[in-house]
Amino acid sequence: MPKLINFAHRGAAGHRPENTMASFTYALELGATGIETDVQMTKDGHLVLIHDETLKRTAGTPEWVKDLTLDEIRTRDAGAWYHEDFKGEKIPTLEELLELTQGTDTVVNLELKNGAVLYPEIERKLIETVRKYKMSEQVVISSFNHYSLFECKKIAPEIRTGILYGEGLYEPWAYAKTVKADALHAFHMAVRPEFVSAAAAAGIVYHPFTVNDKELMSKMIEAGVAGIITDYPDRLNELLNAERK
Repeated sequence: MPKLINFAHRGAAGHRPENTMASFTYALELGATGIETDVQMTKDGHLVLIHDETLKRTAGTPEWVKDLTLDEIRTRDAGAWYHEDFKGEKIPTLEELLELTQGTDTVVNLELKNGAVLYPEIERKLIETVRKYKMSEQVVISSFNHYSLFECKKIAPEIRTGILYGEGLYEPWAYAKTVKADALHAFHMAVRPEFVSAAAAAGIVYHPFTVNDKELMSKMIEAGVAGIITDYPDRLNELLNAERK
């Protein structure tokens, strides 16, 4: 049976300021075998890792990512909102995360934030960057914008994709085939053992989000999911280690 992927959601977001290098590196220290992050694009076409379209929540300024150059965005503080110990943390670039994980077994889940703001050519730019680092086999691209995912598959059929969705999608494994996706990144309430089995029979795997409770993690493991996205990779690591004993 393949080893379940322990995806650290925005890094170790339960312990460090989300989507920072401090969060990513700590996630790996805690036993994460995958890192999930969010990709947006600056005014001058650089890919940066931040969840929201604006900097208000995590950098204390109402500016939009799309309106700032990379040089401007790198002057903003992405750590102080979480705790003063992390004051000075920067909003990272995609390249920084790929450099951290290149040459390792870490699976990198890149969520394209291409909904509220439709970034032109973001799919092509992301794929070019992944290919530059020769990490196509190490990456999974996910998005709530399934048009974007279909475009990614057209450009790079070798890179895995995962559709993000909430509850109520009928036979999502069948739908995934229509957009040529490889995985279902479902809200955890939309995951049932019989769904996981049906998806597996169709060659589709489940990576549910965002699972922080240990009891719920155990249910997901029992259901047969291939990966779990969590803010607490240490909790999931403890469960997986206990199962191996």
